[in-house]
Amino acid sequence: MKMISNNPLYAANVNTSPFFKKNDKNFINILSSKQLNTLDHLSMLDIFLSKDHIIEPHYHPNASELAYCVSGSATISMMNLDTKIFQHYKIVAGQVVNIPQGWWHYQIAHTDDTHLQGIFNVNTPEVVLGSDILTATPADVFAYSYGLDEQQWAANVKAISPSQLIGPPTK
Repeated sequence: MKMISNNPLYAANVNTSPFFKKNDKNFINILSSKQLNTLDHLSMLDIFLSKDHIIEPHYHPNASELAYCVSGSATISMMNLDTKIFQHYKIVAGQVVNIPQGWWHYQIAHTDDTHLQGIFNVNTPEVVLGSDILTATPADVFAYSYGLDEQQWAANVKAISPSQLIGPPTK
């Protein structure tokens, strides 16, 4: 193993490294080379969801993801980039789904206390969220591209929060 630090760390507490928090039942912690400097081409998201909560549609431009169910159950859905067809996998504790790099995907919990881990083949996974695409792209671009009413599109997208990550929105 090559030394990537003069002060190598071989252990970490993922519970002290928050990535995103919606509430006490729906949050994500992260483990990357920033938290554990001896990791090389490996990182993890520790995901906790309550029933019917979703990790919004997104993709990772720099990494493949191994989605592992620790407890509870969830459906991992991903769009095959070759066929443009969605594949849906309902998983329970001990089961995994491999999500290829760049594939559009989302996860929905079916039970309270669902615990998933996303394991990545890079030091820090990049993520492009559907909410960011929808809110950052000017309304006239979608209207022009798809023959939509620009004001109607803008009104509908206005209700979407950027970087939603865990949905549905709190009302």
